[in-house]
Amino acid sequence: MKTTGQLAAAVAHEIRNPLTVVKGFLQYYAGDDDFNNEYKRNFSLLINELDSAEYVISQFLSIAKPDKENSLGKVDIKLMLDDVTDLLKTYGLFHDNQIHLQVHGECYVSANSIELKQLLINLVKNAIEASPHGSPISVKAGRHGDTIEIKVEDRGRGMSEEEVSFLGTPFYSLKSKGTGLGLMICYNIVEKYGGTIQFDSAIGSGTTVTLRFPHAAQ
Repeated sequence: MKTTGQLAAAVAHEIRNPLTVVKGFLQYYAGDDDFNNEYKRNFSLLINELDSAEYVISQFLSIAKPDKENSLGKVDIKLMLDDVTDLLKTYGLFHDNQIHLQVHGECYVSANSIELKQLLINLVKNAIEASPHGSPISVKAGRHGDTIEIKVEDRGRGMSEEEVSFLGTPFYSLKSKGTGLGLMICYNIVEKYGGTIQFDSAIGSGTTVTLRFPHAAQ
């Protein structure tokens, strides 16, 4: 554990240095009047993602020094999904995959916003990568009693029952270069905030991922 902690600290330091430089340039460009508002909005999204990367590095460092602080807040799911879809819009357009977002009613979840965003980005990105060229991704959210439900649906090749049963297992992935760690983190985040994650899929019928969290009153 001591050696692992030292390695984690060294790697985190080496990664943080270039992140700091990139973030500094983005902050400079975000305040430059030569760029229009659309560019500045993109810069803000990129800066937020660098913040997320720095948070993940901090989680990595917790191997050596566990972080006892857990910054919880009431997360507005509509605003969160707006950010996630804006961020991944260009990624989807690369394969001509549009993201269709629908949020019904006021949806709030008590969670760490960066971790919840990490979860949603992973799931929507997976849906895009699983989808055939030109196929849309559906993201829906709504409140059902005391539960907030979020669905991410793709029209990809789908999965067998056996493949679904292995999801969330370290180093199990259907991607050629995947590690399976992304979904493992997703499962951990969902469990951490008292939620559930469910995969409904069949070969040739695509996949629907359903997240359910306790509703957090305003």
